[in-house]
Amino acid sequence: MIFEYCQKVIEKAEYKKLEDGTWFAEIAGFKGVWANSQSVEECRKELITVLEEWIVFKLRDKDHIPEVDGLGIEIKELAVA
Repeated sequence: MIFEYCQKVIEKAEYKKLEDGTWFAEIAGFKGVWANSQSVEECRKELITVLEEWIVFKLRDKDHIPEVDGLGIEIKELAVA
């Protein structure tokens, strides 16, 4: 499920080539999730890594993770008998 979620989120990424020839990418609604690299493919790989780390921190801190195209991630607490 996390893989599918990341794939949906990455589809929303916006890429632009900067004046210095590097590529920059960010995802609207995912504050702090951005990447900058020499090629668009390297930038995409870095963006995926940043997104995965962002999700881990959000889960750890019990922060809201936005739903994307009907997919969401949440931790449900289970009662222990």
